Amino acid sequence: MEGLVMNLVRFNQYPTFTDLIENLERNFLGRVDENSGDIPAVNIKEENDKFILEMAAPGMSKDAFKINLDNYQLTISSEQKKEKKEKEDNYTRREFVYSSFSRSFTLPKTIDVEKIKADYKNGILLLTLPKKEEEAKLSRQIKIS
Repeated sequence: MEGLVMNLVRFNQYPTFTDLIENLERNFLGRVDENSGDIPAVNIKEENDKFILEMAAPGMSKDAFKINLDNYQLTISSEQKKEKKEKEDNYTRREFVYSSFSRSFTLPKTIDVEKIKADYKNGILLLTLPKKEEEAKLSRQIKIS
């Protein structure tokens, strides 16, 4: 067998204890790592008259989101259920996929909560959080007579 070249491939037959625990947490306890892509990334930008919150959530529909506001606590959540079924001559394979997330943000009191707007376009959930107009300052110096 001249010219036979074999490449060695490293195989870890005994995963580390840490790998095992992380796998259990991820698959059986439903814990997710924020950096794994299971929780959408969020950008928050401040402008003079508003805050803009952008959440990357590609492949979702706008109906999948729930946005709630309770006492300046803004919560964005989603729950999706998908079912995939394949049927061949001698077997049937059925897979269920459930995904959900929830992110909460405490809004500053300067937000005009009555004018918050949400839009979903091109995989980005965009929330516009307008600031209240500054109220007249109620401070002055009082002279003693």
